[in-house]
Amino acid sequence: MVTASRPDLTQPAAKPSEIVIRTDDIHKYYELGETRVHALRGVSIEIRAGEFVAIMGASGSGKSTFMNILGCLDKPSSGEYLLDGIAVSKLSKNELAHIRNQKIGFVFQGFNLLSRTTALENVELPTLYAHISRAEGQTRAQDALKLVGLGERMLHFPSQLSGGQQQRVAIARALVNQPSLLLADEPTGNLDSRTSIEIMDVLQKLNAKGLTIVLVTHEPDIATFAKRTIQFRDGKIRQDELVADRPVAAEVLRQMPVLED
Repeated sequence: MVTASRPDLTQPAAKPSEIVIRTDDIHKYYELGETRVHALRGVSIEIRAGEFVAIMGASGSGKSTFMNILGCLDKPSSGEYLLDGIAVSKLSKNELAHIRNQKIGFVFQGFNLLSRTTALENVELPTLYAHISRAEGQTRAQDALKLVGLGERMLHFPSQLSGGQQQRVAIARALVNQPSLLLADEPTGNLDSRTSIEIMDVLQKLNAKGLTIVLVTHEPDIATFAKRTIQFRDGKIRQDELVADRPVAAEVLRQMPVLED
């Protein structure tokens, strides 16, 4: 079994080598009455430790279904998915829940923060389900918030934070259990242009420290900040290529004017 070690995000990235994600001829279909609808049609792919991959495609292309399978939220109808060398499709519901909690961090378009708890408490929450001690969980939550640039905002409530800051809290929450894989589903969908690039700056810096990231986006400009783009159409991968002349989000931000309220 190949097991990718969890990245220490306080240290420089190790050289990518191990395969974090491997899918072999994955098909997914749904039965709607007497009609079978194919969402995925033979998807095979490898993603190695330390990659930053953007998945693109029109509505109905299969990208969201594929993301759900990667996140262990759904299973393929046929084919095999290995996460860190583990055959995910053979796991029980409890085992899948453990995988999601221990190996995968999720960031969504909606921030999904608890409105009556502070940023620190929101980030700390996943550690409770992982049976991590309160002291360790709080330390991890503090470190994660510092990592995304919110060390001064730990005791603020979501209503006291901007949209970009709330998404940073969501990213910190996804990192608190030290996952080997971060899945981000349209993380900039609710944000303005500058704030979107600020979030991509956070993701690029996390990736530079060794975190493997898979991002779903419908925005080509956002996808260019990844190292690799995969295009889905009609349930198949139609294009898989490295990004040429990848922009550095921090440099883009420096060149953008700051708009006054």
